[in-house]
Amino acid sequence: MTQLAQKKSSLVIVYHRQPYEEAVENGQTVFRPNRSPNGIVPTLKSFFGRTAPGAGAWVAWKLAKPGESFERAVHIDDVNGGYTVSRLGLTAEEVESFYHVTSKEALWPVLHSFPSLFHYDNADWDTFRAVNRKFAEAAAAQAEDDAVIWVHDYNLWLVPAYLRQLKPRARIAFFHHTPFPAADVFNILPWRREILDSLLACDLVGFHIPRYARNFAELARALAGAEIAETRPVDPAFAAPGQALSEPDMPRLLRHNGRSIRLDSAPVGTDAQLIREVVERPESRAQQQETRDGLSGRRMIMAVGRTDYTKGMIEALQGFERLLERRPALIGEVKLVATSVRAAAQMKVYEDTQRDIEALAGRINGRFSKLDWTPVVLFTNSIPFETLLAYYNVADICLTTPLRDGLNLVAKEYVAAKRGAPGSLILSEFAGCAVELPQAVLTNPYSKRNLDRALDEALDMPAAEAAGRMKAMEKAVQNCDIACWADHIFSEFEAIGFQSSSAAVAA
Repeated sequence: MTQLAQKKSSLVIVYHRQPYEEAVENGQTVFRPNRSPNGIVPTLKSFFGRTAPGAGAWVAWKLAKPGESFERAVHIDDVNGGYTVSRLGLTAEEVESFYHVTSKEALWPVLHSFPSLFHYDNADWDTFRAVNRKFAEAAAAQAEDDAVIWVHDYNLWLVPAYLRQLKPRARIAFFHHTPFPAADVFNILPWRREILDSLLACDLVGFHIPRYARNFAELARALAGAEIAETRPVDPAFAAPGQALSEPDMPRLLRHNGRSIRLDSAPVGTDAQLIREVVERPESRAQQQETRDGLSGRRMIMAVGRTDYTKGMIEALQGFERLLERRPALIGEVKLVATSVRAAAQMKVYEDTQRDIEALAGRINGRFSKLDWTPVVLFTNSIPFETLLAYYNVADICLTTPLRDGLNLVAKEYVAAKRGAPGSLILSEFAGCAVELPQAVLTNPYSKRNLDRALDEALDMPAAEAAGRMKAMEKAVQNCDIACWADHIFSEFEAIGFQSSSAAVAA
């Protein structure tokens, strides 16, 4: 960490999390790299490597007591080059209201098409506005007048409107990491027009897949009278017909109040090259062998996710229980390794989900365990990235059954970690990445029979077929990896006026 130089940035990333892990050592604050080199934060930081040196900035919150003194902006030097981090001091009360209540209890269930779980009475929209205004002001303070300001995710929906007031010449981009629901579900939100007007203040609005972009465009047309000015066919790689989330074409340009808004769909990739390197390391190979030895010839199913009612972990566990009931010959012959890491503290809906998951795992173990075999191993703390990849490499099946998911990187990480070896990916057709991976064993997790069919199909699949499917999925994951995603995003930035580092240096 060094003292901030007063220099404006040409690319400002606005995200709620800080781009490092903050700790205190010997009374001094230190910033450590993220424990996992994979994931969205390391991915976003890599974008600074494409800007002119020192031309990037990151805006995030920092939990602080009222009146607490800390450096509001610091300079970070790491593998991505130097960049500024501007930190908002939010009190515990503000975080609870803005993030845990309004974002997670009101907005999250609607985004994931669970309107019955929408809670309006506890939502504090005034605090949500105030926090979004703070993010916008911090971003504006760091940005050049014509900078690209890239805002991330639904909890910062109102930032673009404030930015348009503060930096009228800025190029404002927004990326949704969640699903975007159909208009009839979105319109449950009492603040729907304020949210939509803010997003229509952007120059670019991005989503993982075409379905979400179409849902947004149809909402803008119906609710605000926006014109869908351009529609294009979807890339065949993301347009497999007949799937729950497939779309043959998608809107690419909206016009509203004299402005043009580009729409984009670009599913985030995983760092396939990094994953391959990790699983080939001697220490990973040793862990893989140790895991195989521990299985003693048994088959292994992986189910990985954080604790959330949208992630389908309860459905996965119930499906595994029915499998052992339906096929008793598998008792003692197959093991489910599951992770369910708590997503947010002090939220009853997640506490209830965690309790149900733990009770299910306990019930299955109580019913089917033998002296030398436990059917379910449940981790409630996060597993180190390297360990998780070793497990993926060994696992015969990855059971990924979200009821709704913006993308789901677990599926892509499993495919990359298998390195083309036989294995089966059971994938919910309501995960965004299902449109990229049609060779998976697709399932409808709302249907017990359908999920049972998927488990049977994966377990009974001939090795040659499993290897062929895995190689096709591996090619898809490699062709749309994190570097490909970054290239695509920068091409969209350039379309709204951003100059890359090479262009900036040449100028």
